[in-house]
Amino acid sequence: MRTVLIVTYYFPPSGGPGVQRVLKFCTYLLECGWRPIILTVKDGDYPARDESLLNEIPEAAIIYRTPILEPYGIYRAFTGKKKGTPVDVNTIPKPGEKRSMQERLAEFVRATFFIPDARMGWITTAVKEGIDIIERHDIRAIYSSSPPYTCSVIARNLKRKTGLPWVAGFRDPWRGFLSTPKRWWLPDWIDRRLEHSVFRECDRMEVAWEGIAKDFHHKYPHIGMQKVHHLPNGFDSADFPTVEVIEKQMFTVTYTGSMYGKRNPEKFFEAVTRLVEAGMLNPDRIQLQFIGRFGTEVRAMFDHPVLRSRIVVHDYMPHAASVRHLFQSDALLMVVDDFTGNEEIVPGKVYEYMGSGKPIITLAPEGAVTKVIEETRSGRCARSQDVDGIAAIFLDYYHQWEHGTLGTDQLREKVDQYERRAITRRLAALLDEVTAVPSSSDVSGVR
Repeated sequence: MRTVLIVTYYFPPSGGPGVQRVLKFCTYLLECGWRPIILTVKDGDYPARDESLLNEIPEAAIIYRTPILEPYGIYRAFTGKKKGTPVDVNTIPKPGEKRSMQERLAEFVRATFFIPDARMGWITTAVKEGIDIIERHDIRAIYSSSPPYTCSVIARNLKRKTGLPWVAGFRDPWRGFLSTPKRWWLPDWIDRRLEHSVFRECDRMEVAWEGIAKDFHHKYPHIGMQKVHHLPNGFDSADFPTVEVIEKQMFTVTYTGSMYGKRNPEKFFEAVTRLVEAGMLNPDRIQLQFIGRFGTEVRAMFDHPVLRSRIVVHDYMPHAASVRHLFQSDALLMVVDDFTGNEEIVPGKVYEYMGSGKPIITLAPEGAVTKVIEETRSGRCARSQDVDGIAAIFLDYYHQWEHGTLGTDQLREKVDQYERRAITRRLAALLDEVTAVPSSSDVSGVR
């Protein structure tokens, strides 16, 4: 069995969707003849922790954890945030939101000195340990998972030092994405050089959604697209619980994941409020459930003047428990940030939602998310600002629930192509390619 070095910041006990992607790759690569050796951080400052995921790490995997210099403790103290406050859901502001002088200064420091991102303090120890791992375990290939983009820089440095083939994985675009800071010309020039070097030097690049490939080609049209491959996120039916069907007295709609900034439930609440105030549904028979991590402005929205008593909020919970809530719900809520350039984003939880078979109320710009929902017949879609459209979908599902007919005409064969096992086989094929051929020049086009 060949060995692959996986460079990832997010790994159990970290929680979140990025962890699911790389954890499932580790699990199913073993079936494809590749043994994962994981290089990750020791005591990372994770936005969420899920200790239960430690039990899902395959026994054959070997894990190395190295120290990292994390800046977020200083950031919290400087901006007056409590220790342990999730940084990611409180650093991306809602449009028009005023920020304190300390927050603006902290953002300037972040944009100027933390390149490519705030995890850059891991590069030195990770590269040193990576060299030792490569020598110790006869590593045949390197795989990196980004963001953070520091992981790509580490993998690039390891490739430069060892000559090993490298598959660079991206769950989001790099420069110019909604979560990346706006830099002035000098740090932006440095960041661009890093981004360009990673794209140019990797042997293959896999992307979680097609918009990442388009972003790459737009920025660097001179680099051949033949190295770029679309490996979508997915779901693992092995994670799905057997849930007893229980007759409920309330129509339960559930959202799982993070909410902050432009991704918020404001228009959804407005739509449901219209139905309640028009007497078109009984508020005592609905429950709006939110599970995950939420920015302060979103938490303020949960204190809704009309729907407050119908809203149930749970903080981040172990993945297995979150999945159980999906299966115990009647419908699921998907909210995608609606702004220009975001049409290509496909959040990882879309696939887990689809895998559950529950009807999905999707609030998103017309684009990649609405396409996959409609192609698989997994739910109905409305623009995020279309309050009337959102209300119509909600009311239709509510009436179907009342009459015991709620469900979907989902095309299961189309959904099954997003099983994690099937997607991992495609990653294994890329690893097979880069270890079998000396260059990427003879590889077929983008796929």
